[in-house]
Amino acid sequence: MNSTLTLPTTSAQATRSRLLRAARHLFHNPMTLAGSLVVLLLVAVAACAPLIAPFDPQAQDLAATLQAPGAGHWFGTDEYGRDVFSRVVWGARTTLYIVLLVTAVVGPVGLAVGTVSGYFGGMVDTVFMRVTDIFISFPSLVLALAFVAALGPGLEHAVIAIALTAWPPIARLARAETRTLRNADFVSAARLLGASPARILLRHIVPLCISSVVVRLTMNMAGVILTAAGLGFLGLGAQAPLSEWGAMISAGRRYMMECWWLVTMPGAAIMLVSLAFNLLGDGLRDVFDPRS
Repeated sequence: MNSTLTLPTTSAQATRSRLLRAARHLFHNPMTLAGSLVVLLLVAVAACAPLIAPFDPQAQDLAATLQAPGAGHWFGTDEYGRDVFSRVVWGARTTLYIVLLVTAVVGPVGLAVGTVSGYFGGMVDTVFMRVTDIFISFPSLVLALAFVAALGPGLEHAVIAIALTAWPPIARLARAETRTLRNADFVSAARLLGASPARILLRHIVPLCISSVVVRLTMNMAGVILTAAGLGFLGLGAQAPLSEWGAMISAGRRYMMECWWLVTMPGAAIMLVSLAFNLLGDGLRDVFDPRS
């Protein structure tokens, strides 16, 4: 009888198989699929803004001020005659820039604080969590306003302020995951083999916490977008002439009774993208949650 030799599955093949299973599960839900498509559309619009926008978003045409949506200007024009559709398209690039920068800062910081605090416990845990409690005790928008007031208005300062208010929930989540894992058998075995705490954290605990952190980061992106729009609305975020959805609503509110499109179009973009990130986060939670 001929025996069949089964070759061991490589790490790349196993990863690809897991990703395919996750993609099938993720896109099985129509709402998650809709959220994923909107997020991909946001990325595509932000990347191809110069090709999609029919007009220069900063170009003024005082002879075409406050025109209603039509064939020439799909979303109408603002008080300076600028094309609202072009400004919404370029505003997608600003929004994506804020989301990516905040995520790049918040993810590693929250993960590092949470895993270190949960693994070592004791005084380290007490100090880190009391600092985290101080940040959590204030509403995120109020705390962001305080930081921007101290740093000064501007897009980069708004990113820093939002990042400083968004890391505590990530740290809390990573701490809870780490406290569950630190007494697991594989961690105890690694400790008995002489592995240092840094190696145990980086090689065994952090990889297992990443999935939960990614889900939380995705769901937090809606809050990041709303906070950035709020700062822009108050004039503390992106500054003119940069296109930003919150700042566009702030400028258009003076004319919104007669020119509804000035606040409706950027407001609809904020609502749609925020909802899409929430739907995507729900889908990722269903994929990575072992209880699902």
